Amino acid sequence: MSSMSVQEFLNQERNRDETFELQPHLVGELIELRPLGPEDWENLFAVASDRLIWEQHPAHDRYQEEVFKEFFREALESGGALVVIDRETRRIIGSSRYFGFDPGKSEIEIGWTFLARSVWGGKYNGELKRLMLDHAFKFVESVVFLIGLMNVRSQKAVEKIGGVLIGRREKTIQGKNLEQVVYQVKKATITSST
Repeated sequence: MSSMSVQEFLNQERNRDETFELQPHLVGELIELRPLGPEDWENLFAVASDRLIWEQHPAHDRYQEEVFKEFFREALESGGALVVIDRETRRIIGSSRYFGFDPGKSEIEIGWTFLARSVWGGKYNGELKRLMLDHAFKFVESVVFLIGLMNVRSQKAVEKIGGVLIGRREKTIQGKNLEQVVYQVKKATITSST
């Protein structure tokens, strides 16, 4: 049996961390998250068809079936989309996504999140983000959220979970390059606050 050098061990550990599981099954008190599938179309669109969900979002017409079909198709193709299920009712109440894993920066984005208005203002979004952050921090040191300039509701929600505004970036939404604010949550910040 050959012995492994310290460097080989560290490289092995680093490679393990670079395999980010983009579609985990995560379970909390109120919700669970599982990979989005084609069979989720009808139930997810039932949530997304509420135009008030999108009123501050750059894609404010995403409540329309044809527009949401494109969002849904992209979500399936992304390989990182999750549906949010209310554990009590077993109904789909929204979705979110991991995207853009960058092992060099030890960073990933969480975004494309929306929830039914019936669960706004409560603990659902906080638990959703906590579950996703806890999972992400097994693989990365930093999570970013790109949010529309006028989407104050989402900006405040990310600030509630410890997000810090670090700058702006352009992001393509429905074929248009739009400026977004970038919030960051670092693993060290979350670890030191618990």
